[in-house]
Amino acid sequence: MGTQGTYSIAVLPGDGIGPEVTEQAVHVLQAIAQQYGHSFHFQYGLVGLAAIEAEGKAISDETLAVCQGSDAILFGAVGGAQPGAAVKPEEALFRLRKGLQFFANLRPVRPSPAMLDASSIKPEILQGVDLIVVRELTGGLYYGHLEPGVPGKPSEIRETPQGYEAIDTLLYTEAEIERIVRVAFDLARERRKKVTSVDKANVLSSSVLWRRVAERVSKDYPDVAFEHLLVDACAMHLIRRPASFDVIVTENLFGDILTDEASMLAGSMGMLPSASLGTRRTEHGIFGLYEPIHGSAPDIAGQNKANPIAAILTAAMLLRHSLGLKEEAATIEAAVEQCIQAGYRTEDLREEGKEILGTKEMGQRIAERVVALAGSHTV
Repeated sequence: MGTQGTYSIAVLPGDGIGPEVTEQAVHVLQAIAQQYGHSFHFQYGLVGLAAIEAEGKAISDETLAVCQGSDAILFGAVGGAQPGAAVKPEEALFRLRKGLQFFANLRPVRPSPAMLDASSIKPEILQGVDLIVVRELTGGLYYGHLEPGVPGKPSEIRETPQGYEAIDTLLYTEAEIERIVRVAFDLARERRKKVTSVDKANVLSSSVLWRRVAERVSKDYPDVAFEHLLVDACAMHLIRRPASFDVIVTENLFGDILTDEASMLAGSMGMLPSASLGTRRTEHGIFGLYEPIHGSAPDIAGQNKANPIAAILTAAMLLRHSLGLKEEAATIEAAVEQCIQAGYRTEDLREEGKEILGTKEMGQRIAERVVALAGSHTV
């Protein structure tokens, strides 16, 4: 059992199914606190559409300050605004990532042995899949760049005599590439010692630089196997031979697309957590933003249908990376696996002969397993 402690967690439930799944993640964290003698102080804030409606912006300065003062941030989901809206709910995420320098997004993919039939991929292809994608989060096309004095915006749609045109600008610096690649190699040393760097160096100058820097950094890790892979080939091999990957590192846009693809290896986007980490350390661990990779799914919001497992596993990542509570994180992961093994599923994972539970019911079952697994730690 780890040292009992007091921790501050900023909770940003957001939009759509965000509040529903976040509620279950908090429920499980409360079970951990009770069983292990910790005190989790939850501070809630508005983000996304909820914040735009109440405060006029996707995240307020006050909410950002609450996040800055916490040990970690638990995030739900944002989205659902009409295209062309003046303020986009996703701006909350961009501001958090850029403002708090969360440059490294970690997305683990480890299908449960009991759910291999839930994926559209053949079970034999999924045997042994255990990979993690390290996505650069604060550069690239999502942020854009223009030299001072250059007219226009780094990302815009504009009218010309020939019709409308759109522009997005892609910038990466050597330092940005090096720090994310080092995160990948450090992770690989704790895993199976293999890094796959993904780029589009046959087309993009940014990828030529990415490959050059990754190659140089790899020389500092002679104990880690290293390979380059073009993004289109990686997309194919994630389906063809996913078990061959250990740590994949790539830039912002490619990482966004590849991780959504990789989620299907686990059966559903509702199964996968993520952690966004930066350079700042707290007394407990690395300051981070934790969010399930799924979106706000407004079509099922408020119907008790959403899968809370990704949010609950995200809470486990929060415990491990930001609070230094590795045993507690492992307890949550074991509780999730036991519920899956017991045949419990949510609407997105329908399998013949399995029991379909609602969002709250699944959260309750997992919390009960946490209590059972950690019963000997009750204080």
